Amino acid sequence: MIGIVIVAIVGALSFAAINFYGVKRLKPGTPLMQEIAGAIQEGADAFITHEYKVIAGIAVIIAIILSLIVSWYTGVAFVLGALMSGSAGWIGMKIATIANVRVSNRALETSSIGQTLKVAFQGGSVMGLSVGGFSLLGLTIVYVVFGNILGQMRPENLTVSANWLGINFIPFTMTVSGYALGCSVIAMFDRVGGGIYTKAADMGADLVGKTEAHIPEDDPRNPATIADNVGDNVGDVAGLGADLLESYVGALISSVVLASYVYYTLPSNLFISDDLIGAVLLFPLIFAGIGVISSILGIIYLITKKVSDHPHKELNSSVFAAAGLTVVFTGLLTYFYFSPFSSAELSAIGFAVGPMSPWLSALMGIASGILVGQLAEYYTSYNFTPTQRISAASREGTALNITEGMASGMKSVFAPLIVLALAVIGSYYLSGLFGVAMAAIGMLSFVVSTVSVDTYGPIADNAGGISEMAKLPPTVREITDELDSVGNTTAAIGKGFAIGSATLAALSLFASFLYAQVSPETMETFTLQLNMIDPLVLSGALIGAALPYLFSGILIEAVAKAARKMVQEVRRQFQADPKILTGESKPDYRLCIEISSAGALQEMKYPALLSVLTPVASGFLFGPNFVGGLLIGTTLSAIMLALYTANAGGAWDNAKKFIEQGNHGGKGSEAHSAAVIGDTVGDPLKDTVGPSLDILIKIMAVVSLITVSIFQKYNLFDLLR
Repeated sequence: MIGIVIVAIVGALSFAAINFYGVKRLKPGTPLMQEIAGAIQEGADAFITHEYKVIAGIAVIIAIILSLIVSWYTGVAFVLGALMSGSAGWIGMKIATIANVRVSNRALETSSIGQTLKVAFQGGSVMGLSVGGFSLLGLTIVYVVFGNILGQMRPENLTVSANWLGINFIPFTMTVSGYALGCSVIAMFDRVGGGIYTKAADMGADLVGKTEAHIPEDDPRNPATIADNVGDNVGDVAGLGADLLESYVGALISSVVLASYVYYTLPSNLFISDDLIGAVLLFPLIFAGIGVISSILGIIYLITKKVSDHPHKELNSSVFAAAGLTVVFTGLLTYFYFSPFSSAELSAIGFAVGPMSPWLSALMGIASGILVGQLAEYYTSYNFTPTQRISAASREGTALNITEGMASGMKSVFAPLIVLALAVIGSYYLSGLFGVAMAAIGMLSFVVSTVSVDTYGPIADNAGGISEMAKLPPTVREITDELDSVGNTTAAIGKGFAIGSATLAALSLFASFLYAQVSPETMETFTLQLNMIDPLVLSGALIGAALPYLFSGILIEAVAKAARKMVQEVRRQFQADPKILTGESKPDYRLCIEISSAGALQEMKYPALLSVLTPVASGFLFGPNFVGGLLIGTTLSAIMLALYTANAGGAWDNAKKFIEQGNHGGKGSEAHSAAVIGDTVGDPLKDTVGPSLDILIKIMAVVSLITVSIFQKYNLFDLLR
């Protein structure tokens, strides 16, 4: 069965290479278009190179600490996870900076929305295929080297053992957790650093260019416009890819950790065969491999078919094709995979309805993911009432635009959480806690297609910027704007998937955190419970609920600091050389790129380290019960805040675009000015805070899972008591 996974890895990475060079071979357009695209590419390369140097230094320190305190194989797996995540982000960003100018040129040559869509989607598919290919490549290496060759997956080794410090853990669970942590750390830095960069540039460009100088978006006279386009690549491509790769891996490893601990803690009177536990541990990997293969077929379907001029419909056709194939193929896999085992064995591990139980749980995740995505579209697309209401409110000024957007964002939280709650209940009763993890895997099983569609958005956005700066005919900008507006909606749907899967994966990881506290001495009395009226648990929950607000505040303040410097620089250039606004002088784009880069690199460390160090420091001070409460509070608070910020920010953005299409006075009207301010308020919410919060809860859960065995044995509270 591992052959399916190998086919998926080879297919994904080979197809990514084919699409990469296929896009690169397309004509890049006029010399001016190439010059602008070259500046964007140079800025993106410089930022991500510097960012990865910073991350590498921190990653080495974490790897050494893990190797010394936990185990050498945890440190090695951590480095492997960081390399896989970093590689996917780097490749995705490279193709985005290559594809943007080719999308503009295709629109210029053909004047066809459908043909232009194909180029943007083909470029975006490289990021999606890299996410699926690299995440499975790293995890397969972990399975083969540590699980098989070193024997960590053998049933006799799926038992709690102590390291040199007397800390108890199951070796294989610690290895896969180390791999997940490596992916999470890269995702946090990429999302936070990229988010600060892109929003500082975007806000600076809008606040001075649009509202003060009254020049169009992406106008070449705006000194911040190149920095804004660079930000789309480092934040919305590299950051997005690392984010969803981390969600994907987090869901997969949560199921593996849960299965290992469920097997270890089974009562002695319940027997399951060695073959069954091996099959359960391998099942999530094979399930994911089938999802990748299905997504490849969905991408081929869109790239090879005759595409209409309805981009939203065409993108949905690719995603739904991938989802449908995943459902069918994984259903067949599950039936033949688990049918040889007896009903008694399957019941012992929590499969309530026989061999199809995990597949049905995954279906709950797929259905809930689609529903959460549709709800995100309803609250953020200008085709529906909530966003149209925000646009209409802009006629009465900025205050009502912001008020209406806040109200819509807050209301948008409730329905997705009902969907997720029902998915948790349903998947749990079908397959126990393993079923909850399978629901998260199901939701992200066609992540290759989801990321491909999401990455297409910033490529189209960059193409629009290049079209404007290169003074291409208005029809070219109309095509790229149409693609970009659909990209905003697909990005909101993608954020919904990421947040929803984070919820399910975090619950699974939290259960794993409780299981990880078992030891040979406590086997007889161990229960999977946390007492909510324990003062330590309750205090931890209170602190945990407040943490996402502190985290978000730090991020917004970081964006504001960098944006303030950007605003000052743009104003300075306009005042120092009035000929910039008349088009007689060329602005200094390089200084604005440097401001965004410096702000992002300086500020990204604090929120990233906060997410890693908080559970560790809390554990060593107050012990595992406090950290358990901390995880509960952080998860509940962060999920709601993430949904609110993502949907409110997306709605403000599309409310502005709805006005720019000629509604409520169109561009240059008072309503448009109000909507631009609302969009600017929403920028750091939807592209910095929202995406980073789902990483926060998973990175805290994984760090807690790895370190709980340590601070369970060594903590100040127990020492002083």
